[in-house]
Amino acid sequence: MITHITGKLVEKNPTHVILDCNGVGYFLNISIHTFEQIPDQENLKMFTHLQVREDAHTLYGFYTATEREVFRKLITVSGIGASTARLMFSSLTPSEIIQAIAEADVDTIKSIKGIGAKTAQRVIIDLKDKITQVESSLEKLTFKDNTHKDEALSALETLGYTKKQAEKVVVKILKNTPDASVESIIKLALKNL
Repeated sequence: MITHITGKLVEKNPTHVILDCNGVGYFLNISIHTFEQIPDQENLKMFTHLQVREDAHTLYGFYTATEREVFRKLITVSGIGASTARLMFSSLTPSEIIQAIAEADVDTIKSIKGIGAKTAQRVIIDLKDKITQVESSLEKLTFKDNTHKDEALSALETLGYTKKQAEKVVVKILKNTPDASVESIIKLALKNL
């Protein structure tokens, strides 16, 4: 299994990138979400998923390991193939997909082209328990050494809010303003709780 590729960015399109790795060009299928995150720099590291079928070997590229993990969970659902999962990432971010599954938001998943009500419900039923693992790893990746987050959560818990309730709001705040001080995180959180 090819887990990641680091190489020179040769071509960048909304649907694919080509990376030159020691003279070998790798064609990676990507989503719009990944396309928007890829910086215009010469060297690039992409996380990959290799799909092996009878008629083709297809390499999918992701800018973050979290997106790849959510992709892998999605393709385990009956009715969701690699193309549909890639399309999901072109419509929603990985965190929006995780949130929609965790909150059983059928309408959000159904809003993606090619996904009907039954498939949306199947995604939620099949992944609701599995997606929390990815959700916790997403938070670890996004807010690795964020002591402000921990301090703000501790203060909100002291004020009587549940950890789960407070964490959801704090994560949103830090996503919008990653450099926020503890005081501003608490103030913003209190307005949203």
